[in-house]
Amino acid sequence: MDLTGALLRATAARPHVLLVTTPGGTAVRLAVERHLRRLDVPSADTPADADVLLVAGPDCPSLEPAFDRLWQDMPEPRCRARVRGADAVSDVVDDCRAVLASATGRHGTAGHVEAGRPSAESPMAEVGPDRDGLTLDRLHVPLGPLLSDWPAGLTLRLTLQGDVVEQARVEGVPAPAAAPSPPFWAEPWLRAEAGEQVTVGAAVRRRAAAHLDSLARLLSVAGWQAAATTARRLRDELLTGVDAAAVRPRVERFARRVGRSRVLYWLTRGIGELTEAEARRVAERAATGTAEAGFGPAVGQIRGDVPARYRAWLASTVHATSLLEDATPLGTEGVGPRGCVRDGLRPSAALVGVLPQLLRGAELAAARLIVASLDPDPDELSTAAPRARAHG
Repeated sequence: MDLTGALLRATAARPHVLLVTTPGGTAVRLAVERHLRRLDVPSADTPADADVLLVAGPDCPSLEPAFDRLWQDMPEPRCRARVRGADAVSDVVDDCRAVLASATGRHGTAGHVEAGRPSAESPMAEVGPDRDGLTLDRLHVPLGPLLSDWPAGLTLRLTLQGDVVEQARVEGVPAPAAAPSPPFWAEPWLRAEAGEQVTVGAAVRRRAAAHLDSLARLLSVAGWQAAATTARRLRDELLTGVDAAAVRPRVERFARRVGRSRVLYWLTRGIGELTEAEARRVAERAATGTAEAGFGPAVGQIRGDVPARYRAWLASTVHATSLLEDATPLGTEGVGPRGCVRDGLRPSAALVGVLPQLLRGAELAAARLIVASLDPDPDELSTAAPRARAHG
């Protein structure tokens, strides 16, 4: 019996897909996730577990070296593909499975296009005093730009002493090669600002889906994969127009289950805490333009610790589902899921701006939870800087 061939054929039928997204690729990512779930194709969290590297979204040349590093770390047989539009998802996934299947007869690597191997980035250590007066090694560690359940393209440069973050620096999210599309999650409010007729129901449907998408990432980072999957299913039901009467009870049950989880609360309590006064200062700096973000997110969405923030998302999601049938025209205030987006403003820039403060003094294991609890939108971060505003 050809055991190797049988294993390769099984891999081709249900390949593990490592999905990475470029800034501006949210709509494509969502389409890929829906399609892979319908096919019951498992996802991969690391290159070592992946059979397919699937890049979703517009071309972003500055991220190509990072894609190459992921590709080099994948075992053979392997396949690398890119999907730039939601309408091409099915064909690209089918092509990947066909390429892997073609490798089963020769027990070799699948066809691929491979760039030159980039030089790996190695963290360097130096000695420095810690907060207790001891002398410990400082280790410089990058987080990003491509991690599972991570804002696409975002890179954090951390300086660690032991497992504690001493300093954090944020690198900007690279822009796509072509002019980016409007941020997916803020699209209804941007359309209303441009004079289009958008109903309140359509806008809150997008708001609830955005919060569920953020909750899915946070829950996945926290290790609660079943709840993360539920959040993604509910998100997709909202985006595909499932009737309000059908989806609202499931959203309410999900919110009760997650909001009352003692394990999740004890795991995340006290992490990334931002006082109300600090949250107001963040919003005020954004409102005056000093944070290069225009109006930032609502204070209630960022104050408190990680549990306070995910509970705010849950409450906003439940409230939004009560308005899904509201046919009232949406106003032009432009307040999307993360804050005010009118006049080209970027509330996610305010979220990124507060990260160094929240990460300083946190344990490394908590860093990804802090980022996930704010969930800045890469689509917003990759757009052009906001226009200057007059303040009187």
